[in-house]
Amino acid sequence: MTASGILVAGIGNIFLGDDGFGVEVAQRLARRTLPEAVCVADFGIRGFDLAYALLEDYAAVILVDALPRGGDPGTLYVLEPALDDLDEPAADQMETHTMNPLNVLHLVRSMGGRPRRVLVVGCEPASVALDEEGQIGLSAPVQAAVDGAVELVESLVTRMLA
Repeated sequence: MTASGILVAGIGNIFLGDDGFGVEVAQRLARRTLPEAVCVADFGIRGFDLAYALLEDYAAVILVDALPRGGDPGTLYVLEPALDDLDEPAADQMETHTMNPLNVLHLVRSMGGRPRRVLVVGCEPASVALDEEGQIGLSAPVQAAVDGAVELVESLVTRMLA
């Protein structure tokens, strides 16, 4: 079986401020005209759903998520995790109300999945509301980065399909 297509997966919790970044980017991408080989999905916090989607034989997967790395809020990053380092299953670390993409990748490996290539397009959050009240909506710098992230994902897709 030959791998085909690219999965673009938006990740995050819209009730936790900037954590909803990946969801917003996925929703915008879903309204755009993309190549037929590209599947865009908003996974929110549904880690098990994402794990099952990653069992499909995609040529590449782009995860879009808030990604705190110590930069200025709104900074965009592209990372490519070393998939060979994911041999230890972490299924017991899966949460039903949050999603840790690394744990999802561990779970996929423990289920026999072997994603071919995974990229993470991340945005430095300004704030993630972790209290009981939560926060709906992105901060100004993260909201301003959404269009750039959409363009970044589109350019990655174009390069991968070339």
